[in-house]
Amino acid sequence: MPLPPPSAPRELKHTRNIQIEILSREDELWDIDARFTEVKTYDFPLTNFMIPAGRPVHDFWLRLTIDPKGTVVEAIAVFDQEPFPGHCSLIHENYRKLIGLNLLKGFRLGIKERLSGLEGCTHMNELAEVLPYALVQAFAFGEPETRNKTGFDKKVDNGRPWELDGCHALRSDGPAVAEFYPRWAVKPEVKA
Repeated sequence: MPLPPPSAPRELKHTRNIQIEILSREDELWDIDARFTEVKTYDFPLTNFMIPAGRPVHDFWLRLTIDPKGTVVEAIAVFDQEPFPGHCSLIHENYRKLIGLNLLKGFRLGIKERLSGLEGCTHMNELAEVLPYALVQAFAFGEPETRNKTGFDKKVDNGRPWELDGCHALRSDGPAVAEFYPRWAVKPEVKA
């Protein structure tokens, strides 16, 4: 269902896009190619110069190469368009500090520890922080071979699917679990 029609006329001013592609490689590694763009519909004054309408204020790329367990083995950051040309991109090599982090275990904390403040770029960090969610979708809900190689085919608690109680819809005492995972459904607690 789409959003309802707006209650007043509107005019587009700003668009932020995050695009993530997860690719399996022949060498058993995985690439996550992520892009962050921001575009304004008007000429944007920034300190002593103008960014023309339609030209991205930000157009950044981040590629993480990971092993099947989610550990970063290579990291490349590219700044195609930056608000302060020739300055933002100077930090690109710092994104190699992501090497060794695991996207499935403490990744966002690792970004904060290694790339916060003067060590990183706010927008590149924002892009990196969403990657674990996309990776879980690719690994946990991928083909059976992918789930097997990445360890997401394993169940917990005597075969209980790991995703149960991970969100509101998949609460063990909720109607979705009763319908789609009846073996693991529990009766809702009756409040007196």
